[in-house]
Amino acid sequence: MSDTALPTSIDDTLARLAALDYVADRELATCVYLALKLQRPLFLEGEPGTGKTEIARTLAVMLGRPLIRLQCYEGLDLAGAAYEWNYGRQMMEIRLAEATGAATGDHAKAQRDALAAELFSERFLTKRALLQAIDPANPVPSVLLIDELDRADEPFEAFLLEVLGDYQITIPELGTVKAIQPPIVILTSNRTREIHDAVKRRCLYHWVDFPDARRELEILQRRVPGVGPALAQQIVAFVQKLRGIELYKLPGIAETIEWTRALMELDAMVLDPEVIQHTLGVLLKYQDDIVRMRGSEAARMLELVRDEARTAGR
Repeated sequence: MSDTALPTSIDDTLARLAALDYVADRELATCVYLALKLQRPLFLEGEPGTGKTEIARTLAVMLGRPLIRLQCYEGLDLAGAAYEWNYGRQMMEIRLAEATGAATGDHAKAQRDALAAELFSERFLTKRALLQAIDPANPVPSVLLIDELDRADEPFEAFLLEVLGDYQITIPELGTVKAIQPPIVILTSNRTREIHDAVKRRCLYHWVDFPDARRELEILQRRVPGVGPALAQQIVAFVQKLRGIELYKLPGIAETIEWTRALMELDAMVLDPEVIQHTLGVLLKYQDDIVRMRGSEAARMLELVRDEARTAGR
């Protein structure tokens, strides 16, 4: 995988992202451009489904770099995120040495000392995402995605500080491993809890909001190129209205795209109350939200969308 030059400007960043069907606003493109130029981690926070994870995937493709993803979860620790020693293999080496070690005296001691030193060498080190990303042996710097950091326990954030600040990890038995070429680091959070200031201070920060109707329509037309213009406009208008009411989970861009694909599979040319009723489970992911939108509520919202379209067409 070859390394491609970084964008030369904010406009170049916008254009290169758009060429890969990622429609960013100028604020996000500015943060991405600065993160690349300043070699600073980029911390993206926002509602689920707003394209935070997708920016890392797009950057990896855009720059021709490998994507290394660390999916955070409750209970994640250093062994799961950075490295751990292969204890099984170490024990096997010890037993093999014991089985074949007939030597005694100084020679036996020298063999034991050599084995002890070898046990904590890189040969027995299992590299997880963080260590893989800063491995000095990497021919091309990677894009490191630390996804949904808010899902991890708060103490885990302390493990990240050395990586985010110095692009290095200190392994007590081995020493400090430092990247020769720093990775591009993208952290995401759905803000189910606050992330510690110490993490944020090491990053550039951007809040990724839901797109406005114009940008969401452009995203939809790029990601689902076969969608008809009338259906696309109705879908975007309907989803935009959904985000204006109180739901447990608002539909994101990913749900808009998936709903559009589902409607096309059903040969829908325009929205109608029946097709909305039958496909709410594609758009909404919680039963309380689905129940709220069933029947007259969905029909009422669709009528508002049609009225606004008629008014705009005059």
